Amino acid sequence: MEVFLIRVLQFILAISLLVLLHEGGHFFFSKLFGVRVEKFYVFFDWKFSLFKFKPKNSDTEYGIGWLPLGGYCKIAGMIDESFDTEQMKQPVQPWEFRAKPAWQRLLIMIGGVLVNFLLALFIYSMILFYWGDTYIPVKDMTLGMKFNQEAKSYGFKDGDILVGTENGAFKDFSADLYRDLSEAKRVDIIRQGKKMSISLPGDLNLLGMLKAEPSFVRPLIPAKVDSVIPNTPAEKIGIKAGDKILALNGSPVDSYNEFVDLLGRRQDLLDTATNSADSLKARTVTIVFGNESRRDTAITQLTPDLKLGFVVSSFAGLYQPITKEYGFLESIPAGIKYGWDVLAGYVNDMKYVFTADGAKSLGGFGAIGSLFPPVWDWYMFWKMTAFLSIILAFMNILPIPALDGGHVLFLIYEIITRRKPSETFMIRAEYVGFGILILLMLVANLNDILRWLGYL
Repeated sequence: MEVFLIRVLQFILAISLLVLLHEGGHFFFSKLFGVRVEKFYVFFDWKFSLFKFKPKNSDTEYGIGWLPLGGYCKIAGMIDESFDTEQMKQPVQPWEFRAKPAWQRLLIMIGGVLVNFLLALFIYSMILFYWGDTYIPVKDMTLGMKFNQEAKSYGFKDGDILVGTENGAFKDFSADLYRDLSEAKRVDIIRQGKKMSISLPGDLNLLGMLKAEPSFVRPLIPAKVDSVIPNTPAEKIGIKAGDKILALNGSPVDSYNEFVDLLGRRQDLLDTATNSADSLKARTVTIVFGNESRRDTAITQLTPDLKLGFVVSSFAGLYQPITKEYGFLESIPAGIKYGWDVLAGYVNDMKYVFTADGAKSLGGFGAIGSLFPPVWDWYMFWKMTAFLSIILAFMNILPIPALDGGHVLFLIYEIITRRKPSETFMIRAEYVGFGILILLMLVANLNDILRWLGYL
């Protein structure tokens, strides 16, 4: 419960900050050009609000809604998500949005996206300035990688050390490495101390590589016991710190990765068990373990969640990370480059949304909340906030009616043709766009529920 609350608090704080500044971008340009803002809300106040106030001699009501689906500025003389059509029937006033020239209206509409994007670049810059960039270089992962059967079909072998592609060296083990592999036609590796190259098609399915079980590539972790958890099957059969797991049910174990994969097959048996006898059979395994001076074999029953009860060295514990530090002035261009790379990667991955697997991978509030760490970590909080800011900027600039990008599209049309779309068309487009957004939100959050129930 504590983990859930910590993640919820981080999510609410991040979203509140992003929505506040996004709407603040619209508010700033509206005030700059003398356009009246009637309402400024963080979250939606459908039917009622949690808090609201209107300063004396101000045209703007400020408040906090109860529905955390975003926020809004109700700008006078504009067709938006409030669907206030009555105002549009009145004579045009000089302080209304519709009374301003197209270029001013365009800046008002892109104000939120601009603020979110600049905010992300600023946060990334300050992260680099304060914490630096700490990572484990892929080339330093001397134990190499563990590959699945698809990767091996291209020529990879367990233990290969990845170096880079024709586009440059790998930095760290992250989604960027998978992306580079998916687009590579040549991968440079070190195998048993010798430099080699492997040819790839250049168009591997990134989503498939990430979702495969086991995944396309993982850092190889030795099956060496670091510690044994008390009162577990591992302790009862005599496994000790320093031992290696050598085999499971007759299958050789060359790494902890392999051990986890073999246990995954037991999970398949457990999932199909129809009675207690089948469950007991799925949990019963033969383990071979030992060290340089001994080799033991034991039959034991795994815990109900298929755990043996030992801990291995973590990935981070196997290698020494390096930290690149940045001065204040150095951090700004580095943060801009980092943010731009994040945006480019996100945009590049959008093509998978229109596939069956991509639609299943969509996530709602649950998926976003789970991205935050289970403990309060300011480094990860700000990194996730910057990432969400980029997502919010990109999603809002998409040319969908009801989003900023939809309004921008119509304004560009007006600037080019010197004709405004009719108010009837704008109202209908707003309804269509709002419907699309609701549908996407329902699909994303339904996916969260199905994942929680184990159907995805």
